[in-house]
Amino acid sequence: MRRIENVIISGPTGAIGMALIDELISKDINVTCVVNPDSKRIDRIRESDKVSIVKCDLRDIKNLKKYIDEAREAGDLIPKSYDAFYHFAWMNTFGEGRNDISAQMDNVRYAMDAIDAASDLGVKLFIGAGSQAEYGRSNEALRSDTPVFPENGYGIAKLAAGQFGKIRACQLDMEFIWTRVLSVYGPFDGEKTLVQSMISKLKAGVIPETTRGEQIWDFLYSKDCARAFYLIAKNGKNMKTYVIGSGKGRPLREYIEEIRDTVSSGAMINFGAIPYAEKQVMYLVADISELRRDTGFVPEVEFKDGIKSML
Repeated sequence: MRRIENVIISGPTGAIGMALIDELISKDINVTCVVNPDSKRIDRIRESDKVSIVKCDLRDIKNLKKYIDEAREAGDLIPKSYDAFYHFAWMNTFGEGRNDISAQMDNVRYAMDAIDAASDLGVKLFIGAGSQAEYGRSNEALRSDTPVFPENGYGIAKLAAGQFGKIRACQLDMEFIWTRVLSVYGPFDGEKTLVQSMISKLKAGVIPETTRGEQIWDFLYSKDCARAFYLIAKNGKNMKTYVIGSGKGRPLREYIEEIRDTVSSGAMINFGAIPYAEKQVMYLVADISELRRDTGFVPEVEFKDGIKSML
């Protein structure tokens, strides 16, 4: 078990990052948030004597130590050392940007820059946030050893970052853990995600249009995901890859109906109005047995309760 007192989080203003900040604060851990200077979401980060903010563009993250040193000199309450570095920052995560080859290759390089920056700061453990997109399409519950065959640039880049990251961390004598995160929902979720867009349309009285919803899906509430990331820092095994999800799968239609029943009971949903994509993932469920065995993680929040919390 590692002693975790001070951590860095790059790209912390999404659903997972914001939940992780709260989780770490609850454990009396100091958090330094590395954010883009032009971010419009900095105000999301809660004020706390446990939280500090350092502005650094992802493109310049290799020089993070300089920005942290400047913040200390300016009188900001910045920890003198760090035990873990969570790397969430990533560009072009939605839409056509996922297949922007140049941008995704840059993301891989920035991930390596982040590892170098962590080494410069004397960080002992680097934890990277990968994606289910690394697997492509699979008909079995996803494990760390499930064959990977990503079918878009985003998934290819995440896979490359995880593989290159292990090599770079070994070269720098640093512990390294990669994660592959499935569908996470919760406060501060992106507007284009299924859960948030469904909630917004139902609240606005708009009839949502969806696929037939036959996909078998695995949703995890952001608070649970944050707890998984905390436990990985405490107990995760060096050089392992952990799949993060609820470990339970059911038809997507059932999730959509549960959102409808919670937000606007009786509202109409136009199932089947949207055709399946050419490379539609039809089965997306995590096998979290290894994660549970190594870290003790067990999901606690039921899907409907997570939706109520979002509302």
